[in-house]
Amino acid sequence: MIAPKDVRQATRPVISVLKSPEPGASQTSQVLRGELCRVFEERNGYALVQLHRDGYRGYCETAALSMDVAEATHWVSVPATVIYPKPDLKSHPVEFLTMNAQVQVFAVEGSYAALRGGGFIFQNHLHPIGAHHADFVAVAELFLNTPYYWGGRSVHGLDCSGLVQLSLHACGVSAARDSGEQEKELGTPLSNHDNLQRGDLVFWPGHVGMMQSATQLIHANGHFMNVTSEPLADVIQRTDKPISHINRLAH
Repeated sequence: MIAPKDVRQATRPVISVLKSPEPGASQTSQVLRGELCRVFEERNGYALVQLHRDGYRGYCETAALSMDVAEATHWVSVPATVIYPKPDLKSHPVEFLTMNAQVQVFAVEGSYAALRGGGFIFQNHLHPIGAHHADFVAVAELFLNTPYYWGGRSVHGLDCSGLVQLSLHACGVSAARDSGEQEKELGTPLSNHDNLQRGDLVFWPGHVGMMQSATQLIHANGHFMNVTSEPLADVIQRTDKPISHINRLAH
């Protein structure tokens, strides 16, 4: 695949997107292996990028991005998987990839997919590009007890909007990175909050969760510092900010 010279591809499993181009800067998001971004400028070993998938902007280490862009054929469809040096589960792993990372498969050996650039992934841990999960809440439930991590988009750590975005992306639904944009763009606001359904998105200023049922909420939160399932009523009781919107996505 020939890409414009300002388009780069993430080569590491998870790359921090930083607020400024310097070590120790605050992480605001992450780029996963295989994802594409546009580079606007480079300085101090960092590149100002805009992610193709969600339009998010920030700074990444330039060394983690490649101008050699390989068109992805598959994406990781489980919370995490292993790249092996050989198609053998006892071979020492090369690295771990997380859900929604993208790879190019060029061959299949037994139960393993051979990757461009080397390595093998268990084939059942991949979906072809264009194939998706059906239930984004079920995807979110796979990440229960994952640590809370500001800017996180992976099984290693998630923030509230990262959990929502990751789950929707796995189901083929585009979603912005931040909860404020998600609140504006995802679904239709409900005027009546009395009859909630699985999949309804609940927004507070600076926070979002999703309903597992009419009463139960799953969300990545700083109160428990992980992805938690709890009654919505408990969250309302301990939160000093009122719910701003509850949005329902089209089914």
